[in-house]
Amino acid sequence: MAWLSSVTNSSHHYLTLLRHDKHSPPPPTLGILAFETAKTMSRLISLYKSLSLDQFLKLRTGAMKSQGVAFLNSKDECFLLSLACAEKLQDLNRAASTVSRFCTKCSNFKQINHFHVVYTDAIKLGIIDLTKPEFNSKHADKIIQKMEKYVTATLNLHAALEFVTEMEISERKLQKWKRNTNPKHGTKPNIDYFQDKIAYQRKQVKRYRRTSLWSQSFDEIVGLMSRIICIIYARICTMFGPFVSTLPRVTKHVRSPSTSSHKVHQETNYCLIKDKHRYIKQRAFKSGPIMRITKKTDKTRFYSSEFFPSEKRVTQQRWAPESTVGAAGLTMRYANIILLAEQHLHAPMSINEEARGVLYEMLTATLKEKVRGKMRRRWGGEEVKNVGRRDGHSLAEGWREALEGLMTWLAPMAHDTVTWVTERNLEKQRFDAKPTVLLCQTLYYSDLDKTEAAIVELLVGLSCVCRYENRRFGVDRCT
Repeated sequence: MAWLSSVTNSSHHYLTLLRHDKHSPPPPTLGILAFETAKTMSRLISLYKSLSLDQFLKLRTGAMKSQGVAFLNSKDECFLLSLACAEKLQDLNRAASTVSRFCTKCSNFKQINHFHVVYTDAIKLGIIDLTKPEFNSKHADKIIQKMEKYVTATLNLHAALEFVTEMEISERKLQKWKRNTNPKHGTKPNIDYFQDKIAYQRKQVKRYRRTSLWSQSFDEIVGLMSRIICIIYARICTMFGPFVSTLPRVTKHVRSPSTSSHKVHQETNYCLIKDKHRYIKQRAFKSGPIMRITKKTDKTRFYSSEFFPSEKRVTQQRWAPESTVGAAGLTMRYANIILLAEQHLHAPMSINEEARGVLYEMLTATLKEKVRGKMRRRWGGEEVKNVGRRDGHSLAEGWREALEGLMTWLAPMAHDTVTWVTERNLEKQRFDAKPTVLLCQTLYYSDLDKTEAAIVELLVGLSCVCRYENRRFGVDRCT
């Protein structure tokens, strides 16, 4: 196994700061790739922050326990966490692909393939020593802080470049006007002021280029992102390991990959997360037996999909089953229906013929049929009798109260669906690094029949509210 030892040594050498000969030429800088790099860094920062102990507990006790997720998606915590884990692994793999591509632009040719070795072999196949100082929480936080400064400076550069571009367009228009018009009555000082302002903004752009990712070398940035990718991968295994059986094992003793039947997640001795004892206490009831290891070992092994083919199933679980809204391709459509109905619920008098037509056209053929059937039963039975015995205001208030109870758990699912799509819009320059909405919090994995039943109930109830409210004013527009 000399080759494995060699991989381990080269991996540790790479994960420390990339070094260059003092006499070598200056390494190439990112330049225009700074903006793509900033987005990748933001994704990594967001992933890192979402794997903190507080965020993980918030996920388990908040989003996973919400009424909408429990009713429409699943009550199985392990299943929901496996979906969250799969999404985080895919986000991490996308960031790793970007870093791997940047490796080809590093000045030291010997280090070009090192990240591929580290991420695909040394982490998932070989051994990474997570007891080293560069892997503890304090060191990781310093890396994150440095990356955040780079992202902020690059965001400032992006805004400054856009502003300068707009000013240059105005400058060309001003020069054209100046050629065609004789300057009179003190217009020249205004032109001078504008030119001074654009000169100042160009200086700002130069300053931001020096402090942002624009002027940083590929070697330094690849080194930063590769280290944080390794730390994030280790955190995913540590946090989700007790709940996701198909996740690569994290063990504290060195074993041959061929002896891969061990499935018990052991207590980690390395300082990968803050307040480790609190985390162990929180996860103990789900993780099964925890083997306590008194003897500290130097290496932590991540077994790869080569020896655990089921690891591939972790990311494949992101595909929605056939019985879900996502499999039917109706996720955004149903989310928009719910949000539009929510708007009309708070302003029933705004539902005119045009609004009803827009909402009706958004419905699928199945929903239209279900809504018509329920409306016929509603207005052809007991509801007609009740109208004669009760005033419209009390009936409207009763329906509104019922719908507000429904929307307390249905509307957040729709809002999270729109947020998830918005956050991942490839055309949008995203530099914010806050933890994002997970796909398991949206309508993507929702049961299709349950979701449609809830939407039908919402639309029929909205029709009743509208009818009773308008009947009070002698109008009948919601039949």
